[in-house]
Amino acid sequence: MNRILYLSRAEVERLLDVDALLDALARALASLSAGGASAPPRIGARVPDRGVLGAMVGYVPGSGMEGKLVSVFPHNRARPSHQALIALFGEEDGAPLALMDGTYITAIRTGGAAAVAARAIAREDAKVLAILGAGAQGDSHLETFPRVRDFAEIRVASRDAGKAAALAARHARARVAASFEAAVRGADVVACCTDAREPVIRREWLKAGAHVSSVGGTFGPELDAGTLAAARIFVEWRGAATHPPPAGAHELQGFDVDRLTEVGEVLSGTRPGRRFADELTVYKSTGHAVEDLAAARLVYDRACAQGAGVQLPL
Repeated sequence: MNRILYLSRAEVERLLDVDALLDALARALASLSAGGASAPPRIGARVPDRGVLGAMVGYVPGSGMEGKLVSVFPHNRARPSHQALIALFGEEDGAPLALMDGTYITAIRTGGAAAVAARAIAREDAKVLAILGAGAQGDSHLETFPRVRDFAEIRVASRDAGKAAALAARHARARVAASFEAAVRGADVVACCTDAREPVIRREWLKAGAHVSSVGGTFGPELDAGTLAAARIFVEWRGAATHPPPAGAHELQGFDVDRLTEVGEVLSGTRPGRRFADELTVYKSTGHAVEDLAAARLVYDRACAQGAGVQLPL
């Protein structure tokens, strides 16, 4: 009888090693830029005035294939705004291997990929991190960014002061900033993690040499035009500019793709990252299926090694 491994959110969280994830994400992004991966643009079915259900599939040699269904309902209060399921398939015969919670994976791989980009692009001497947004992505970035730079100060800002305080309490070097502007001014790395429909930062707030990371913007631009015009821009894939949302980024529609550098190209050494200390850099994320696959494969392999999860008949 064919069987499939089921893994709950609690098991996924326990099994996924974040440091191993960062390295796996770097390999996946490099494979994507080198042409070794296969992942068509994300598609989505929209529920008017409520949210969207997205579908993402991908293949990376050595990791297998995956399919993710993810709902994004930004007005949720009792549930997360992003909720997901991931199915993992073998690359030898296409057999379904596992079904697992994708909500935690979606959060941590997004912050993880942004941290991988920051590790490759941000100044080595970066000491001040600003996190804008205190939801699941704020938490993910607080978990991952201090692993790639030794930040002496972490500023957390949110439209919800209570959430900002709760997130800041999770790290000894974190404190609450009075506003987005207060958090951004003087920061070396700025991580935008909001569900904003309009820009949350302004070019004049940013210091010379800052690195800006933006993972929000599902329903509108998170970054201002002035910042994009002044910065070198890094992406997971150039399709962020050539495909409309939900596959592409609101900020990059109509953008000249020759101005974009893929993070995987920097990681593999085929294109440069930061060129000089005062260069303003931006990482604009749309999320990518290869990131989900990198995380899901780590979880699956460790589950098999430990005998975790529940085997279900198909």
